[in-house]
Amino acid sequence: MKKVLFFLVAAVCMQLTVAQKPNSKFGGVQIGTITYSYRDMPDQSLEGILNYIVQSGISSVELMGGAVEQYAGIPRGRNEMRQWRTTVSMKKFKEIKKMFNSKGVKIHILKLGDAGWSDEEIDYAFKVCKTLGAKGISMEINDLAAKRMAPFAEKHKLYVILHNHGQPGYEPNFSFDNILAHGERLMLNFDAGHYYGSTGLDPCDLIKRLNNRIVSLHLKDKTGPQSTPKDSNRPFGEGETPVVEMLQLIQKEKWPIFCDIELEYRIPEGSDPVKEVIKCVEYCRAALVK
Repeated sequence: MKKVLFFLVAAVCMQLTVAQKPNSKFGGVQIGTITYSYRDMPDQSLEGILNYIVQSGISSVELMGGAVEQYAGIPRGRNEMRQWRTTVSMKKFKEIKKMFNSKGVKIHILKLGDAGWSDEEIDYAFKVCKTLGAKGISMEINDLAAKRMAPFAEKHKLYVILHNHGQPGYEPNFSFDNILAHGERLMLNFDAGHYYGSTGLDPCDLIKRLNNRIVSLHLKDKTGPQSTPKDSNRPFGEGETPVVEMLQLIQKEKWPIFCDIELEYRIPEGSDPVKEVIKCVEYCRAALVK
């Protein structure tokens, strides 16, 4: 009888644990966030950031590399950093993957690395990425980064996922196509908010044309370039960016594109980033689940 009771209690506890894990895949579309969204929260340790993700109901993230390296024990000095990156064991990074998996959070992108790093450091970034189970590393989009990183993406059979700011509207010669042409494993972390805010163009049109080169979107709601104030961050549903239309397009076409909330609007008094990310998640859920 005691054994039966023990297993019943264990089963209930297991069900509670599973139930507590977040699930932010709605109507076939994976909603996530970039951990930059929590930059103003008090605990910036990796454990603290993971707790904020879970509290937000998020089950998939683009993980910023700073907290990852701090958890793994990176030293402070630049020369010491470079030496550490080329010799460090993957043990701590395996711990990180296990820690995130235990909470029900998948790391789909790692934001780590720079085109100015040495070859050995770039190899390290990809090694960490693979250890964490991510699809690739993300960095800012430019021609130099694309040329420099394309051979490494091929070498490691992972993606380099390039993130735009306002270049499509503010740089006359900017071209996603020209940059992507430098390598087949160069992909986009398409910031649809920055795109709309700087150009006023419908991001759905670009998503339709380049969907096979887009790993993820950064979701935010902004005003357009002709508005007052122009190119300005707003809470979801209060700007002009077609967030709902983008989500429903991806849902309709069943494209495997991660849709990541990037919280950039000003936090209202009495709130905090976790509460605001929860609002953004609910906004996305409502657009995808009828």
